[in-house]
Amino acid sequence: MPGRLVGQSTDAHGRPGYRLALQTREQHIRRDKATSNICTAQALLANMAVAYAIWHGPEGLQAIARRVNGLAARLATGLSAAGVEIAGTAIFDTVTVTVIGKARDIAEKAEKAGLLLRVIDADRIGITFDETSNEADLQTIGGLFGASIPDDASATLPGKARDKGFLTQPVFHENRSETEMMRFLRRLADKDLALDRAMIPLGSCTMKLNAAAEMMPVSWPNVGNLHPFAPEAHAQGYRAMIDELEGWLAEITGFAAVSLQPNAGSQGEYAGLLAIRRYHRERGDAGRTVCLIPSSAHGTNPASAAMAGMDVVVVKCTEDGDIDVDDLKAKAAQFSDRLAALMITYPSTHGVFEEGVRDICALVHEHGGQVYLDGANLNAMVGLARPGDLGADVCHMNLHKTFCIPHGGGGPGIGPIGVAAHLAPFLPGHVAGGTEQAVAAAPFGSASILPITWMYIRMMGASGLKRATETAILSANYVAERLKAHYPVLYKGRNGRVAHECILDTRVLKDSAGVTVEDIAKRLIDYGFHAPTMSWPVAGTLMVEPTESEPKRELDRFCDAMIGIASEAGKIADGSWPKDDNPLVNAPHTAAEAMADEWAHAYSRSVATFPAGEADFAAKYWPPVSRIDNVGGDRNLVCACPPVEALAS
Repeated sequence: MPGRLVGQSTDAHGRPGYRLALQTREQHIRRDKATSNICTAQALLANMAVAYAIWHGPEGLQAIARRVNGLAARLATGLSAAGVEIAGTAIFDTVTVTVIGKARDIAEKAEKAGLLLRVIDADRIGITFDETSNEADLQTIGGLFGASIPDDASATLPGKARDKGFLTQPVFHENRSETEMMRFLRRLADKDLALDRAMIPLGSCTMKLNAAAEMMPVSWPNVGNLHPFAPEAHAQGYRAMIDELEGWLAEITGFAAVSLQPNAGSQGEYAGLLAIRRYHRERGDAGRTVCLIPSSAHGTNPASAAMAGMDVVVVKCTEDGDIDVDDLKAKAAQFSDRLAALMITYPSTHGVFEEGVRDICALVHEHGGQVYLDGANLNAMVGLARPGDLGADVCHMNLHKTFCIPHGGGGPGIGPIGVAAHLAPFLPGHVAGGTEQAVAAAPFGSASILPITWMYIRMMGASGLKRATETAILSANYVAERLKAHYPVLYKGRNGRVAHECILDTRVLKDSAGVTVEDIAKRLIDYGFHAPTMSWPVAGTLMVEPTESEPKRELDRFCDAMIGIASEAGKIADGSWPKDDNPLVNAPHTAAEAMADEWAHAYSRSVATFPAGEADFAAKYWPPVSRIDNVGGDRNLVCACPPVEALAS
């Protein structure tokens, strides 16, 4: 189930609150039975669209629509009067005309006049208006066809007129001045516990800094306003950037070719597996459909394999979290004639470098399979090791993680794939060219945000990228070392070290004091931290990934908070605080609770809201709601769309 579903729930004091519903992690829960492998939402783009709707409101949007439709309708009327054939009778913003054999000639004349018309084929042209179109554009286009444009024309909106209101919530009617809109956005920002406030230690999600210098070019008109299907001559700068970026990524990963088309890591998985399937079919091995996937793998892995038409076979893991090589050997031999691929994450999902990765790749190749290396943790390898040198045949690279494009459930993501030379012919093609290999409608996916990664790599350089990787690994091991006496580190390598992230076993507090992993996650909010990844890949644990972006001072502040929580659990264990009334089970604490006239808890207000003491005073984060009823949110999904019965009728 793609995207994000929002459930309306209540907090511990009955106030309304919203949460992402359980179904949004469907691919992790149902794995190869999932209906979608989508993990990264387009939430950033969705928020931009919502802000646009909030600013304009329903009346403003309708006014824009009427104006756009009026321009299109007037053009259609004028062209029809001039004898130009118009496709269709209902027009909204686009007029498609038939001009036998003249389409390209007319488009060239339009381009000289500063307008780009879409050439559908030699005989047809598409002309689309939007809110930036003006009267001069309309008159110029009419002149290209020798048509006179009427002053007015009846709008020909398709279908029935809207008979019900839309955007009826107050927020779409309250912000009609820039002052109001600015303050509304500020109130939203104040509710957010984001990277501009504190470290976000989400393991596996790599919440690192998206530097301002990297983000700035995205807002430049010559970057953001280029249409994905603009003529090649208009996109030479994009082409140069894309070619250079593909070359850099190929060099970093050790692959022969790279495609930037996949729009997320999940789509990179899908594209990589499709390349493997096409490779086998081209060689007459269409029967190779088995995909071996370790039990510890991201849920997107089996979901992607199922989407690509493969049969998922699970490979066991050892108690140390590594792939069980004996089980892999047995499964590879059992399915030798049908083996298509092995999907492996390196470093592993457990945050450890598996020393046998080269032997694992060689084993799969011996049985005729290909190796797909999940690049989710590539930020622990850049500058130190290359997936292509390890024996992998294809690897996706999360630009929305390792290479600084925004991530963490926000998106948009970019998950390009790198492939060995023998798979290069099977990379995704361009949908406009009629290929069946495309995995996105645009030839280079979300190309308008590629400058972020280009800037990151260009500014960091080879030595900077390597140092970032080393710092990320060092930071993770520093956190693991400081916290191991309070929370066992679940998986380590042979030398007792982790890779770029560590899994803290919080079940020790459940055993000693009845404190759950959710209690710890919520209490971290009082300390001013977003919680780490909770109960994945192991239930009752926290996966912590500090990245290279955090200074030692912030790492220490996080470690101090975790140690403080362990100490608080100790007070529950020794009876100082009751198990049903303590700062952990009641966390997080809102300003409304702290300022209430009555306070009946077994601990003080200051312990509740300023657990780190004076260090919290200057930049205290106040959560907008207290503990949310998760089950209530899962059962009360908020949907603004009509019921199925209405659509059916």
